[in-house]
Amino acid sequence: DVLMEGFTQIGNGIFIAVLAVILFFAGYHLLAYGLILGALTLWLVVELAKALVRRRRPFIRLTQARIVGRRAIGRSFPSGHTSQAFFMATLLAGYFHAGVWAVCLLYTAALLVGITRMYVGAHYPRDVLAGAILGSAWGLLGGIIFGYGL
Repeated sequence: DVLMEGFTQIGNGIFIAVLAVILFFAGYHLLAYGLILGALTLWLVVELAKALVRRRRPFIRLTQARIVGRRAIGRSFPSGHTSQAFFMATLLAGYFHAGVWAVCLLYTAALLVGITRMYVGAHYPRDVLAGAILGSAWGLLGGIIFGYGL
């Protein structure tokens, strides 16, 4: 449970901010700006989708749902953590022109974030799938806008 609760935080805004600061000081200024701008705009899109869809969290609808850690607040669809994880994977893979193994590693980490969101009781599988699609598309769009050669 502790491992899953910790791994789910890769899709958290604080993780993204820390990663952006590290990238900035490592000399990857454009990537750091793209990461922050993309994460903020993606967060707005996710929150708009949640307001429109208004799907309740699993633990509200399923009385026997297992919850790990604290209860997530807000609505369920789409998964914001998953969308941010796939956004980061797509953006980083494009920026660094990552090889097959690095791309597999990035997307495996993003997929694990999605799995942990279901494990901790915060999302349904469709929430995670929608987050993965949205985050990947957002990363591709960010790569095109910032000219990462995607």
